Amino acid sequence: MRLRNRRMSEANVEETGIDLAPMLDFVLNLLIFFIITAVFMKEVGITVSRPNASSSTEKKESSSIVIVINDAGDIVVDKKLTDERSVRAAIERLHAQRPEDAVVVVTESGAPTGILVSVIDQVRQGGVMAVSIAPGESST
Repeated sequence: MRLRNRRMSEANVEETGIDLAPMLDFVLNLLIFFIITAVFMKEVGITVSRPNASSSTEKKESSSIVIVINDAGDIVVDKKLTDERSVRAAIERLHAQRPEDAVVVVTESGAPTGILVSVIDQVRQGGVMAVSIAPGESST
């Protein structure tokens, strides 16, 4: 009887082990899930391509409100240095005086894109939907 129990216990020891098949199935399912979700993900962003100053023509209309953003991020609205938060108020004031005028945002090549997007948002919140982007003088 002891001999039989010893054989049974040795057989049980050999049979115990970690079965990796369920873990592999789980890992493969995760891999498939991530591949499928990566295919359906949409990238969110704004693509802004600013034209070069050399390719632009000198065509400035006198009936437009000009906003200049320089390389340092300074904002000049109608020849007055303005803070980023007060662009909307300045545009509302100028648009009330000249309602037919469009807004031209002149940016230098090194101007921060975040400030450009913020200024365009402020202009549109100020009531002007006709906003153009023009290249400024390059500092090179």
